[in-house]
Amino acid sequence: MKKIHINSSFFINNRDKLSKLLLKNSVAVINSNDIMPSNADGTMRFLQNSDLFYLTGIEQEETVLLLNPDNSDPESREILFIRDYNPDLEVWEGKKLSPEMASKISGIKNVVELSRFEFVLHDMLCYSNNIYLNTNDHSRAFNSVQSRDMRFISYCKKNYPLHNYQRISPLLYSLRVYKSPEEIELIQKACDITGDGFKRLLKFVKPGVMEYEVQAELAHEFIKQGTLFADYEPIIASGENACFLHYIKNNDKCNEGDILLMDFASAWSNYNADMTRSIPVNGKFTKRQKKVYNAVLRAFNGTVKEIKPGKTVRDICMIARELISKELVVLKLLKTKDVKDIIIKSPEFKKYYPHDVSHFLGLGVHDVGIFNEPLKAGAVLTCEPGIYIRDEKLGIRLENDILLTKNGNKDLMSNIPIEADEIEELMNSR
Repeated sequence: MKKIHINSSFFINNRDKLSKLLLKNSVAVINSNDIMPSNADGTMRFLQNSDLFYLTGIEQEETVLLLNPDNSDPESREILFIRDYNPDLEVWEGKKLSPEMASKISGIKNVVELSRFEFVLHDMLCYSNNIYLNTNDHSRAFNSVQSRDMRFISYCKKNYPLHNYQRISPLLYSLRVYKSPEEIELIQKACDITGDGFKRLLKFVKPGVMEYEVQAELAHEFIKQGTLFADYEPIIASGENACFLHYIKNNDKCNEGDILLMDFASAWSNYNADMTRSIPVNGKFTKRQKKVYNAVLRAFNGTVKEIKPGKTVRDICMIARELISKELVVLKLLKTKDVKDIIIKSPEFKKYYPHDVSHFLGLGVHDVGIFNEPLKAGAVLTCEPGIYIRDEKLGIRLENDILLTKNGNKDLMSNIPIEADEIEELMNSR
């Protein structure tokens, strides 16, 4: 895909901010992700550890960043280790980063081959008290596969049992949650490409097309612009499939009278967008479909108004629940008495709205952040209310990406059609 060059000053600044948060006399180590096997001798597409990318810009496997800010030798305060040169592997996989190229990307002067890592680490740890190690501490993560980071933790504790061990993830998360101008520009670009894909679909979708054909149209648009889908499988869900929140089979026919729910996005230089739209397959909402659609849109607009500094993500989720509950009563799906306990999601309420409204966005679609801390300007959140009526084979969800600013917020997808009438007009103008 198209190579996007982020200025090395961005990564230099990120490392500088992190280094200032470390305790005195510390070493910090951040590993790349593993290459994951598939079957036989196959492997999955490599996806870089987002923390390592945030600090170095390096997207290559077998990469390690070592920070030792108090080292007396300036060139040893940050060292980047990259995969050893192997001419035999180069024949199969193509050229890998040279030390010079890795240095240019990351802004790290001292770049050496990975085979030297254990020797350098040992030398540094002999004169250090604290070791900062990395783990995936996202509150919704289930770390069932042993990662490179977890293996490295075992290695360190076995060989250096008397050092003081520290978690680096809280420090990195506190930095990553608030986006720099460079990051906002990258997310905006991902949002714009996502919008181009959606506008293309409005002229493509019609009764009889397959869900996977819709996905193919998106892939065509994204690849044409030099990128790929964001880091989740796109959801192209017609009819009853729209009521299954993480439906990814994408292999059914889009039928006359169906609503097509599409949760998809592109990424740009590893920064993700995240968008959901629900459109009528035949280009015209029924009266009932439009009524449910506009109920979700009102909940969306009402929630967006409350996404601002000082609120927590939990606060925003509660606001959305209250708005959705009122709409469910208007739609005669619930009675007022059924939604009194929406704070803990009563079964009656959860039947029609089983998820929450927001998550952090950035290097991950479900990016890092703390849900119960007051937000500040620079955070990027999704807003994605929905109503799902399985008895009617009708699911509506709308989602945009919202940047918090000092004066409120900015919708990064404000140029992408969302009003029901505009969607109908565009679909019928082909």
